[in-house]
Amino acid sequence: MKKIMLFLVVAIVFTQNKLHAQHKTENVVIVTLDGMRWQEVFKGVDAALLANKEFTRDSSFIAEKFTAPTPEASRAKLFPFLWSIVQQHGRLYGNRLYENDMNVANPYNFSYPGYNEIFTGYPDTAVNSNDKIKNKNENVLGFLNKQKGFTGKVAAFTTWDVFPYILNKWESGIFVNADTDTLHFNNAALSLINDMQFLTAQPLNVRPDIFTYTAAREYMKAYAPRVLYIAFDETDDFAHGGLYDQYLKSAHAEDAMIHDLWNYIQSNPKYKNKTTLIVTCDHGRGDVNKENWRSHGTRIPESSQIWMAVMGPDITPEGEIKKPMQIYQDQIAATIAELLGFTFKANHPVAKPIQQLFQN
Repeated sequence: MKKIMLFLVVAIVFTQNKLHAQHKTENVVIVTLDGMRWQEVFKGVDAALLANKEFTRDSSFIAEKFTAPTPEASRAKLFPFLWSIVQQHGRLYGNRLYENDMNVANPYNFSYPGYNEIFTGYPDTAVNSNDKIKNKNENVLGFLNKQKGFTGKVAAFTTWDVFPYILNKWESGIFVNADTDTLHFNNAALSLINDMQFLTAQPLNVRPDIFTYTAAREYMKAYAPRVLYIAFDETDDFAHGGLYDQYLKSAHAEDAMIHDLWNYIQSNPKYKNKTTLIVTCDHGRGDVNKENWRSHGTRIPESSQIWMAVMGPDITPEGEIKKPMQIYQDQIAATIAELLGFTFKANHPVAKPIQQLFQN
């Protein structure tokens, strides 16, 4: 009996190691668009919000730039990278028109709980505010930073200044540059970005997303991290302000930044065909009542609805997933680790990886 049990254990370990060994991903890049609704990602411009003068002041420009006869054509104009490169070479999850559902698992539907869930794999109900409180939950970025070949090669660049606490940089040991943190690097490009981020106006009281992005890109060029996280913020801020036109413009610009980053990834032998890209959001927004599109939280159930785009060497291209299924935000953390050949373990429960992602 003991021999049989030993054989089974060895077989399971061998199978898991073989599965990990088959993965071609050596690097992972994660990008989040704060509060970006699945509705615009999959259906393009919302005609009711476009027509509402309270929410859309620049309606003629938005109509010309992003509207089209069909939702598919509109979304392609709004997110050209997602609906060309990613659709062709990766997968997009979360179009609820096909019952392809993706949701947050936490009950709160706002930012800190969402980001905690993405990176810890644990929808902890004790994480229930956006306050600057050091996160007690272990995150997958810190876990990877402790693995051989990854130490000092995990970094996060974020617009929102709460991320050092969400990712608990003091415990995780990863590099986190948030809002207008000074960029202490002997690098000309990063020094220039550092000057610009302090000298620019801040209409949203945080640095513009473009500076978060360019700092992350130049850091990637100079220091070659194996895991990079970029957190954009403008979409959520403009939505809360009821500025639908600015919300769409920021979403379009962020899509262009991700495209620019992917072009760099594919031009560099260290990253080309060895890097998986994950794009997602922390929560959704209101939709049933159009007044609620600005908001999210427990009183707006549809704000639990999210989406995800994934592309990389281990992802069989299927484009827009139209199969009925249910996946959750808390599965992302273990999925990130799985892509790199690890099983994420922490001081709390961790949801299982998205197994469908690894199936042909």
